[in-house]
Amino acid sequence: MTMPAHIPGTVWFDLASRAGGEPHRIYLYTPPGEPPAGGWPVLYLLDGNAVIATAVEALRAQAPYTLGTGIGFGVIVAIGYPTEEAYDSLRRSWDLGPPPGQTYPPFVEGGPPVRTGGADEFFAFIENEVKPEIARRVPVDPGRQAIFGHSFGGLFVLHALFRQPDAFSAWISASPAIWWEGAGIVARAQAFVMDGKGGGGRLLLLVGEYEQKLAPFQIGAVDAEKRLASFLESRIVDNTREMAERLAPVPGLATAYEFLPGENHMSVLPAAINHALRVAFAAKPDE
Repeated sequence: MTMPAHIPGTVWFDLASRAGGEPHRIYLYTPPGEPPAGGWPVLYLLDGNAVIATAVEALRAQAPYTLGTGIGFGVIVAIGYPTEEAYDSLRRSWDLGPPPGQTYPPFVEGGPPVRTGGADEFFAFIENEVKPEIARRVPVDPGRQAIFGHSFGGLFVLHALFRQPDAFSAWISASPAIWWEGAGIVARAQAFVMDGKGGGGRLLLLVGEYEQKLAPFQIGAVDAEKRLASFLESRIVDNTREMAERLAPVPGLATAYEFLPGENHMSVLPAAINHALRVAFAAKPDE
């Protein structure tokens, strides 16, 4: 007999924005036991379908052993889409792409055009609708809320930080697509630095070793030259490091940079999630 495998402690529900449009699928992990007096800390994850199981199991493996891991329990909220796939590429392009955005050819022949530029609408949905719904369902600590995004999601995290730095207490941006659409996020970063208001939180920027050079298994592959050209365009490692250096002087924002050896653009994802857990659920001395 075979049975479906479920993620312990996790439920999902679909939530549509009051502004209209298709719903998002919200995955919610609630820890066992009684919440702290001030409520649970919360980690919000973008691309929720792709990361919810990894995040929950990494937390369940470490949080019971706080003195050894430095990680305590907390609530995980993963925002995804009503699909069995890891990603909904069309919808995430709109949700995670900063404005003004552009229109691109369809991903598949006969499909709809790909639009970007909806990040402000998506951020408003998270702030005004997802957060209140989570707070209605579980007791949360409003002063300990973190957000994690990878690639396009990492770009979104930076965009949201520059718009409203007090929305989260911790921001984790993994392999951000800083190069996207003319690297417009750099100008926003410079304006943020000039403004000098960091929001009193933490920013962690992460990137993998093989995001700007060939991994050993890619050397000599049929697409090696094409991949190298892509690396020259995206400069993910250099751009991520330079962004950390650019933001380091911002008062009230503790910025850190992590270079993860041996990881490529996709394998970096589970490693980065583990770093996000350390930031979001770092155990307090009295816990």
